[in-house]
Amino acid sequence: MRAANIERKEGGSTKSVRAHAALVLAMTAVLVHGPARAQEPAPAQTATPAADTPAITADRLAEQEAEQKKASEEKKGVSVSAAPGKGLTVTTDDGRFGITVRARAQLRETLTWEKDKTTNEINVKTLRLITQGHVLTTDLKYTIQLAFGGNDFETGSASPIFDAFVDYTKVRDLNLRVGQYFVPFDRARTIREFALQLVDRQQVVQELTLDRDVGLMLYSNDLGGLNGLLGYHLFIGGGEGRNRFGPQAAGGIYVARLVLRPWGNFDDDQEGDLQRLPKPRLAIGLAGGYNQGTNRQRSTTGTTLTLGTLDYTHAAADVVFKYRGFSFLGEAVLRNTGQDFLEGTNASGATIREYSRSGWGYFLQAGLMVSPLVEVAARWDQLFAFAGTDPALINQVNTQGKQVGGGLNVYLNGHAFKLQTDYFYIFGHDRSASRHVARLQLDASF
Repeated sequence: MRAANIERKEGGSTKSVRAHAALVLAMTAVLVHGPARAQEPAPAQTATPAADTPAITADRLAEQEAEQKKASEEKKGVSVSAAPGKGLTVTTDDGRFGITVRARAQLRETLTWEKDKTTNEINVKTLRLITQGHVLTTDLKYTIQLAFGGNDFETGSASPIFDAFVDYTKVRDLNLRVGQYFVPFDRARTIREFALQLVDRQQVVQELTLDRDVGLMLYSNDLGGLNGLLGYHLFIGGGEGRNRFGPQAAGGIYVARLVLRPWGNFDDDQEGDLQRLPKPRLAIGLAGGYNQGTNRQRSTTGTTLTLGTLDYTHAAADVVFKYRGFSFLGEAVLRNTGQDFLEGTNASGATIREYSRSGWGYFLQAGLMVSPLVEVAARWDQLFAFAGTDPALINQVNTQGKQVGGGLNVYLNGHAFKLQTDYFYIFGHDRSASRHVARLQLDASF
């Protein structure tokens, strides 16, 4: 065709002859080379698929990725772990759910020597089942603790619930907790029972603390991100204590607590220094509270009042120090109301009274790790009653308002599994009612 096109510029006859010649040459070339070329891939045929291949491959890759993602979601599983004292933990691989279940038992033997008698008591002091974990996100946590010991139940309530709450910890300076739990008041009470240095809590704390209640709390253990330098708790609750059912008189409890750790963050929520901290650590706490319109004699615990309600004011100050196996815990607590008693009449018309319980007290407690597994500890504890308050409290102070003693701990798995023994001399202004108490206890978390 190229020859024909060139020759179009010349005369008509010459163009015709040369065109025929070119046609003959082309046909000859096809006949000679055609069979050999037919066995080879045609350039045009290979070029077209090569141009289309990238688009087809991209679509296929997208399909494969979608199939792999779907298969991965279908194969999501769980991780299971267990450890002594830590319980059994199950966590989904996507991190949206986790649960830990563990149990704790406390076996106690108590010997008491009084002026004219000696008594012995051996029992399962408490039996606990604890479930905790997270749901949807690791910032949304939950805790449930049930207690089944004979002394664990509130008078008039058969509920075994100790703790039942949810925490949201997404915002460091504004964590949220709602449910039933320890009122954030004094340090000695918010320390969990399994983490005590001596067999039982201080008399001052048992009498004057706020214990548990149902409510809402805003808090932070590291306010401002200053390595635990500051912490705070703001609590609003019902004011009647744990496991109270049925309508109550209108009122509520309001508590604020501030903690300062000037030498850095540490675990001030366990007694003793089992870690033997290489640097000194100090925590100072202050708290105040007001319980408006409560029908409990001890504010959130004790006898339920039937003649009316009381308004209580609370205050607490505490200090924790730990360094190289030495630990110190000191605390002062106050509870007061301006009304010494409620007065009314019974069915026969006679005048009756229900007393409030106002007083204050303090304790000093220290411990020393003498080996990696053994600790010695000692405590002084004193309770005071205000004039005009419940005569039963005044009598308690006069006969057993002072306690002094010490103990020995063997930590087989830290606070999670330990043997404890202690001795206390309990006395008051009236020494004739003094007594000696010795206890031996196994506290085991599984």
